[in-house]
Amino acid sequence: MADNIDSYLAGFEKVFKKMIKSLIILVFLVTSIFSFEVQKPKTYKDQNITGWYMSEKLDGIRGYWDGKKLYTKNGNEIITPKNFTNNFPPFALDGELWSKREDFEFIQSVVLDKTPSANWDKITYNIFEVPDANGDFKERLEKAKKWFDKYPNKNIHIIKQIVCKDEQHLLNYLDKIVKLNGEGIIVKDSTQEYHTGRSPYILKVKKSYDMEGIVIGYNYKKNSKIVKSLQVKLISGVVFNLGGGLSDMQRINPPKRGDMVTFKYYGYTKKGKPKFASFLRVREVE
Repeated sequence: MADNIDSYLAGFEKVFKKMIKSLIILVFLVTSIFSFEVQKPKTYKDQNITGWYMSEKLDGIRGYWDGKKLYTKNGNEIITPKNFTNNFPPFALDGELWSKREDFEFIQSVVLDKTPSANWDKITYNIFEVPDANGDFKERLEKAKKWFDKYPNKNIHIIKQIVCKDEQHLLNYLDKIVKLNGEGIIVKDSTQEYHTGRSPYILKVKKSYDMEGIVIGYNYKKNSKIVKSLQVKLISGVVFNLGGGLSDMQRINPPKRGDMVTFKYYGYTKKGKPKFASFLRVREVE
């Protein structure tokens, strides 16, 4: 009797292990199917961008169309109203789900909601790349243009590309976008074939501003006396954490409470806090 039970348990264990192994393989395959690598820009640092294409960098939610469904850049499915993707092509697209400038919180709430709302009527899909298509950048975008000329969709915009004449042209265009409350611009070497990952042929260009604030406190790393960020108060009364730009030495010996510090930033959040703030220096009293 005991031998029969042992034999039964051994058989059950063998089957169970096979089931677990199959499940692991299935999870791996599903993850592989729905994961993909997208293009990522580097930061512009006076590279020669003459002849490159430049366009506004839209501050929305990135959407990758795989020929059947829309996904975020991290591979999570975006649930859209059925009519939003009418006439989308059987080939891949990469673009930005967007409504208007300075509207990120609204865009995020609409696009990432698992139950699509009527607010999707305010969202457009702005195409900036056609992954895996043959040819240079212009030829790839032309593939999308021809498709939607034949199969229209009111939600589709193909982002306008401008040939950059030189650095001054780039900076003038950046000034124009910033004055319109835009986030910045993207410049892209149009001669390159499609590729993924962080690329020196795709650059983001933003314009920062300088501001001062008063140090009123510190946030420390866990179980440490090393400063993670400064608590800074602005003249407006807004308090925010400033961690970017601090050197290792400054994290050990930070600016004193009451010091005025200068930092750069890229616009404001809706709560009036500086975006992407980075410490520059302690400002001496003049």
